[in-house]
Amino acid sequence: MHIRPISEPELPALMALYRHLHASDAPLPAAAEVEAVWRELLASPRYRYFGGYVGETLVCSCTISVIPNLTRGCRPYGVIENVVTHADHRKQGHAKAVLHEALAFAWSQRCYKVMLMTGRKDEATLRFYEGAGFDRHGKQAFVAKPDSSAA
Repeated sequence: MHIRPISEPELPALMALYRHLHASDAPLPAAAEVEAVWRELLASPRYRYFGGYVGETLVCSCTISVIPNLTRGCRPYGVIENVVTHADHRKQGHAKAVLHEALAFAWSQRCYKVMLMTGRKDEATLRFYEGAGFDRHGKQAFVAKPDSSAA
C-alpha cells in the first residue's frame, strides 16, 4: 500500500469509499455543490485528505484540518475526521498507516496536538485508535448538533 494526498479527479472514488463509513448518511446535494466543496477543500493549505492505495485503488482515507490558534505560542492544532477503510481491506494496517501520515503532516505544520473523535463504542475500535497514538483519556469531548425540530 502507498499513501498520498487524494487528488481532485478522485472525488468519485472517495465518495464510494465513504459508503463504508456510515451505514446511512444524509443525502448529498447536487453534484455541482459536492464538487465545489471538494475544490474549496483542496485549495486550502489547512486541509488534507490522505488516501491509502492498493495498486491504484483507494482503500482507506482520513482528513485532517489544521486550525490556527492564539494559545500555545500560536501553534495550531489538528482535527482528524472521516477515518474509513473499505470493508474488504480492514485489519491490514492501512488505516493506521494513513493516520500516521496525517499526524506527520500535523507535526510538520507545528501542531501542538491532534484530536480525533469517534462515535464507535466498541473496545476494538478504541484500542485501534490508541495503537495509532491517540489517548482516549486525555480529554473529554462534547458534541453539539443543531436541533432537528428547528429545521
